[in-house]
Formats: sequence, C-alpha cells, structure tokens
Amino acid sequence: MEQLTRREVLKGLGTATLGAAAWLTLRNTMDASPNPQRKRVLRLAHLTDIHVQPEGVAVRGLLNCLKTIHEMPDRPDLILNGGDCVMDVFAQNEARARVQLELWMRILKEHCEIPVRHCIGNHDVWGWDKSRSGCTGDEPKFGKKWVLELYGLEKPYYSFEQAGWKFIVLDGTFPKGNGYTARLDDEQFEWLKAELQRTPATTPVLVLSHMPIVCACAMFDGENEKSGDWVIPGAWVHIDARRMVELFYRHKNVKLCLSGHIHLLDRVVYNGVTYICDGAVSGRWWGGNYHQTPPGWGLVDLYDDGSFEHEYRGFPYPVPTSG
Repeated sequence: MEQLTRREVLKGLGTATLGAAAWLTLRNTMDASPNPQRKRVLRLAHLTDIHVQPEGVAVRGLLNCLKTIHEMPDRPDLILNGGDCVMDVFAQNEARARVQLELWMRILKEHCEIPVRHCIGNHDVWGWDKSRSGCTGDEPKFGKKWVLELYGLEKPYYSFEQAGWKFIVLDGTFPKGNGYTARLDDEQFEWLKAELQRTPATTPVLVLSHMPIVCACAMFDGENEKSGDWVIPGAWVHIDARRMVELFYRHKNVKLCLSGHIHLLDRVVYNGVTYICDGAVSGRWWGGNYHQTPPGWGLVDLYDDGSFEHEYRGFPYPVPTSG
C-alpha cells in the first residue's frame, strides 16, 4: 500500500500494545448449511501480511502465531499464506531482501509442520521500486523470480484440488511506474476463465488473492473521502474487479474469495460469493491494532456440500517496541 500513513508505519511508527490473544468471530447465518449431514472435509489457516523482519517483535510474534495454530486440539490441515510474508523487499537492495526472505523460509522450515500453499504479495516482489532498491531490472532474481524460486513455483498463479474443493491462487501485483497496481493481466484472466470452465459445477471453488477482489474495508484505510468523493486506489483493491465479479457470476460454484493486504477485517457477500478480507498477522506492522482490527489470522472450515465457516482468531501478540 502506497499511502503516506502506511509508509510511516513501515518506518516503525506506532507503539500500541496488545499483550494477550484477541479472539474474534466473524460468522453469520450464511455459514449455516441446510444439510444437517454435511461433513467437514478440510480445515484451513489463512495467514496474511505477516511482514517478518529480524528487528523488533516480528519473529517472536510469528512464532507465537505458528505455535498457537500447531497446538490447537483440532489443528488445520493446510496453511494458506496470503502474501506479504516479509516486511518489504519491493524497495530494498539485494542484501536486505536476502536477510528477510531467508529468515522467513528458515522459520517455516524449523517451526511449521503443516503444509503451506503460497500466494505472492506486493511486498514479496523484489526491487520493482528501482528508485529505492537500486535495481536495474537485469538481476537474475529481480521481481517475482526470487520468491517463485523459494516457493518452488513455475508461475505466480496456479490451482490445485484438495478434499473435493478447487483452489485457485491468483497473482494480482503488476508494475505501475515504481509502484504497482492490483489486477490480472489478460493471460492470467484467460487462464482463470479456462480453470473455471473445466471445473465441474459440483466442485466448490475457493479463490485466494493477496489484494481483495471485493471489500468494504478499503474505504476506511486512510482518509479516502477527504476530496469530497470516495477514492480507492487501484493498488488497494483489484482494479479489474468488475470483469472478475462477472466471471464468478457465471460460475455458481465459486463460493469463497480470501484476501488480505488492507490489514483490516471485513466480509462482503455479492452475487452469492463471499469475499473475506482477513486482518494481518502483523496487525499495524507489528505495532498493535490497525484501526479497529487486532492482529490475527483466519480459521476456515470447508464442507463437502460447498459450505464453509470462518472465524478470525488471535494469538499471544508481543508488546510492540517503539522506534
């Protein structure tokens, strides 16, 4: 996100404290299935906007979050990484990027026993802000190449099937000057169309993206109404959401779209599709709550009839350090 207040946060401003786990539930009657015989087929943990770095409380916070998830009596079968796993490599030189990415991968290797599927966030893309990273664009690991290599992915978007559900993982980060915009290019959109076309109508679909496709919370990130009109930047929410919403309308088996990026928690139901924007594991970039949303992660139960349940859960969050 490229607004001044968010840049200030990334510099370490904010000293709010939150020492205990916050437990929230975002659930409504649309989760309830008319089928009393439905069976849960998969339990997911959706962790997004972790923003790990060696400084401050980030490592301790991430370890606490992973420990909380692993110690659940009925722990998740799969973790969905929603992107922005590191504090930032978008505007960093190679040495700083390496420190963060290697730290992230080491924590996963040493402290995570649950399988992880990855979505790439804007802060995971190395060097696109050439004015600050010093990159030329000719570096072997420039852009998404580095994180794709770490995750063992050929492309930043992909699909997989598990427990009778189809998962579609999107890549919505595309360059715009020294910044980025949230969208799919035509190649990926055609791929998405083909994926939905070839998926049986009886197979429920979950779409994972870093930036929200549809959300309400972006209205309240910053002071977007100060001009006298609501202004939502295209780097915050998919600027091509209209064609994606229209595509999902033609495929009624698209049930749930998960995202992060905004660090705020909301839920929007539009045309029968539920769009959940989970809050950030890092909260206010490891500075406590971000606006009204405490740090946390999403717990999602998927059922064999295409229904689901979602809760937003907390973890023992370290008291942030100032500076």
